[in-house]
Amino acid sequence: MDLGNVASLSLFYPEIVLAGTILVLTILDLVVANKRAMAYLGLAGCLVALGATVDLYGTEPTLLFHRMVALDNFSLFFKVVTLAALVGAIWMSIGSGEVRQVHLGEYYIVLLTCGFGMFFMASANNLLMAYLGLELVSLTSYILTGMLPHNRRSAEAALKYLIYGGVASGTMIYGMSWVFGMAGSLDYATINAAMAEGGGNQIALFMAFVFILAGFGYKMAFAPFHMWSPDVYQGAPTPFTGFLSVASNAAGVAILIRFFYPAVSTLGQEGAWAFQALPALQWTDLLVALSIITMTWGNLSALNQRNVKRLLAYSGIAHAGYIMMGLVVLNNDGLNAMLFYVVVYLIMNLGAFLVVMIVANATGREDMDAYRGLAWRGAAFPAVCMMVFLASLTGLPPMAGFIGKLLLVAAIIEGQFYVLAVVAMINTVVSLYYYWRIVKTMFLDEPAPEDGPVAATASAMPLLGALMVLTIVLGVYWAPLLDYTTGSLGFFMP
Repeated sequence: MDLGNVASLSLFYPEIVLAGTILVLTILDLVVANKRAMAYLGLAGCLVALGATVDLYGTEPTLLFHRMVALDNFSLFFKVVTLAALVGAIWMSIGSGEVRQVHLGEYYIVLLTCGFGMFFMASANNLLMAYLGLELVSLTSYILTGMLPHNRRSAEAALKYLIYGGVASGTMIYGMSWVFGMAGSLDYATINAAMAEGGGNQIALFMAFVFILAGFGYKMAFAPFHMWSPDVYQGAPTPFTGFLSVASNAAGVAILIRFFYPAVSTLGQEGAWAFQALPALQWTDLLVALSIITMTWGNLSALNQRNVKRLLAYSGIAHAGYIMMGLVVLNNDGLNAMLFYVVVYLIMNLGAFLVVMIVANATGREDMDAYRGLAWRGAAFPAVCMMVFLASLTGLPPMAGFIGKLLLVAAIIEGQFYVLAVVAMINTVVSLYYYWRIVKTMFLDEPAPEDGPVAATASAMPLLGALMVLTIVLGVYWAPLLDYTTGSLGFFMP
């Protein structure tokens, strides 16, 4: 079903709620003196939008606004993930010492606007809408990264992010122009039909998709489009870093899958996906190479990092490589594993950054030495939680990260990508070193005389406990989440 602009509004209420919240915050920022209250209003708006999104599940897949936006379970899944990340980021921001330095009204307005752009990245059914959504996320991310006043590191990170983002966006839109020239449209269904008829030069199409992949890969931070990530993670306010690490990655996964499956692929026998236009060019081999390079580069670069935020940045690059394994196999098992891992990664990585924020609030530091004897400095609970999150990031049982990696590896083994599976397992062993170096520092190293006590804020403890419990529970009883991700694989297919 294809709805016009007015009719589409009846199925567009999660976006309307989020946009309305942004407008209300903008007005209140001009008249309200207590900017802290805006955090609670933003949190309430996200929760209402989350309820509206869940209410749309079961709706017949539909194209909105004259085929520009798709409404299906796949887009709803990533909207839920984005809103969950927003709730976590706002909750973290309430207790963050860094965020207190910024103009709170502008901070929450831009943060919600960034999430609003991710909605369109997940549901775009047209390359133009995908580009606009990605650019909205990028522009707001530049602002949030450089929002810390009188902080040279924050300003430097924002400048680097802007330069890298501009190059990636220009490369992506150049590839889109090639596709438009050969297909005659930016609509995914029309592109699919043109490719099915054999329209366009195969080499030119391949190069166009490489250019587009560069833009999408920039949001996911996979190599060689990852250069912005370590500096931005280190320079941005920690709550936004946590949000960016999970929500930007999820939005990149969404836009990548949305384009390379319904737009460029077709359903084969027994519901298996297979690329229809590029078999002779070994497109799958390119994805395998990118996945291997990304996870290996990320893990090896993390080995000698002393700044924990920077270490988690390289860890995020490695996890982008793991997630990309699901795209390689070109079937529903791989996609399901990707969606499952996105949720698990959101939980464990957001929890890790919450502990980083707690330590930074108390010590003003982010380096490894700030974690010396953390468990014996009044922060036993955050230290135990950090150990759980790092174990899950490593992929150790019985944590949720183990199940996520198991599903990904099982999918690629079933697809007979044995080399990729071996490389992934070797990289998991490599990651064990740098993750557990933090655990060793927290529990076994003696605190130095200058290392004072670390106390978590009252607002951080409930969120920290909830994230730890979810990390453990989903490693033991993962069936409900797996059922949810399986049900979220429904694309709108014209």
